[in-house]
Amino acid sequence: VEFTTTRATWVYKTKRNGTKKARLCVQGCSQVQGIDYDQTYCAAMRAGSLRLLSSIAGRLDLQLRRWDFVAAYLQGTLEEDECVYCYPPPGYEHLAGVGADGRPRVCRVVKPVYGMAQAGRRWQRTIFPWFLDPKHGYTQSTNDQCVFFKRATVDTPDGPRDEFVLVGIYVDDLFIASSHNDEHSLYHQLTQDLQASWAVEDEGEVRDLLNIQISREGRDVILRQTSYIEK
Repeated sequence: VEFTTTRATWVYKTKRNGTKKARLCVQGCSQVQGIDYDQTYCAAMRAGSLRLLSSIAGRLDLQLRRWDFVAAYLQGTLEEDECVYCYPPPGYEHLAGVGADGRPRVCRVVKPVYGMAQAGRRWQRTIFPWFLDPKHGYTQSTNDQCVFFKRATVDTPDGPRDEFVLVGIYVDDLFIASSHNDEHSLYHQLTQDLQASWAVEDEGEVRDLLNIQISREGRDVILRQTSYIEK
């Protein structure tokens, strides 16, 4: 079987809340097309879609929440015939040791890892079908494939009511606009289903996305790019 061996590296980052984060990444630049991967295209929600969803949320006074997938790419799935090999990450070389021929052993990557050429695509081909599953009942926008929506009549103790939810996906972040948020709502059902299927975190009211700062003043949703301009 023909294959190449790539290398791993550590990437360090300070998150928005000040916590430090270390992420193990594969050096995808050393992967070879046709051997280590095939297609790599991965869509991301457009900035125009963010503006449109924000406008709808302001006009209809919708709740705006942001949810994050924990280590999203690792929750994706490689194709059965994909074989990606990698040297052990810095600091862990001794765990692999050497083979009988004296050469360093390598590891087979069994999950999409950040940095892999196909990691984003594999994640997207995992999360999109989840939303489109009849069990969840979301419809994909024909204008932006990273936007999903659902409208339904929900039974509540006070009687049936019409609800809807809009979801924008930007890699591992969900931008969710919903008409209701109580325990009977579509939003509540969505978050329950997300937590049952994935490792996710509720990051609260949307404050930023796509390097755009988001704030609300009454029913107005205001988008700013102050930090981008300052850079």
